[in-house]
Amino acid sequence: MNIVWEKIEEPTLVRYFQTLNAGEFTATAQLFAQDGVMYPPLDPAIIGVEKITAYLQKEAQDLKAEPQQIVKENLADNHIEIQVTGKAHTSWCTVNVMWLFILNPQREILAAKIKLLASPQDLIALRPPNQEYTELPTLMN
Repeated sequence: MNIVWEKIEEPTLVRYFQTLNAGEFTATAQLFAQDGVMYPPLDPAIIGVEKITAYLQKEAQDLKAEPQQIVKENLADNHIEIQVTGKAHTSWCTVNVMWLFILNPQREILAAKIKLLASPQDLIALRPPNQEYTELPTLMN
């Protein structure tokens, strides 16, 4: 994995990816503001440090994030928007990902939106092995 840490100049995001990849989910969640929000790709928004910690402990156990490109934009009131594109690796797949972070003036994460950059067909193929899925009847012919 060729992680481009040197391209990430924002210490909060360096720490985010380091702790996430190390499985230190409490430390990752503590980078969020108390009312910070994580928007996972396939689940509803998660609000607050404790709930983000619990979510990561459940859903990110074997995740390794590989940031590759960073775009930074200064917003009003000393907020910063940082878009990071790269890959997320698990034991059963690799997928292109875009992370969109909003940081407050204290450099806490106000929001982190994680978007999978894949087609619906690709996402279906990414289902974990040995997981049961219920097929829904086809409504359109």
